[in-house]
Amino acid sequence: MKQLRYLFICTVAIAIAAAGCGGGQEKAGEEKAPASETPAADNNAAASNAVDPKGIGKFKDVQLTHPLDEAMAKKGLEIAEVKCTSCHKTTEEKLVGPGWKGVTDRRTPEWIMNFVTNVDEMLDKDPEAQAMLEICMVRMPNQNLSDDDARAVLEYMRKLDGKN
Repeated sequence: MKQLRYLFICTVAIAIAAAGCGGGQEKAGEEKAPASETPAADNNAAASNAVDPKGIGKFKDVQLTHPLDEAMAKKGLEIAEVKCTSCHKTTEEKLVGPGWKGVTDRRTPEWIMNFVTNVDEMLDKDPEAQAMLEICMVRMPNQNLSDDDARAVLEYMRKLDGKN
């Protein structure tokens, strides 16, 4: 009887842990409502906790190239292979960190640049970064990317997302 109770408790614990590990990911085709869309009754509270879509950091206006800068994207791939792909997949699938597919549709270029160059402050203060941390449960380490390296990685992300 004791063994059955132990088995039941272990099964429940595993089920709870499994539900929490991937529970924050949206299914393909589902879109998460932007944080800025709050009910009218919550507008005052939302105003005091407004989420800056550009994140926290020095990047306020990132100029994107049109068409995509292939040389910069290639450099971004090289940087990503060394510093990013051990934790991030280029698909929607979470590895340690979230998958990169669609990231340039979900986040502004400024937010991405601020996150990869100012990761500690973003994780401490930015509500969107904190929400990702709750899902992934591992803080992204500071990879000490230069501004140029971060911009190259952003261009690679844009290429992954089919931006031209």
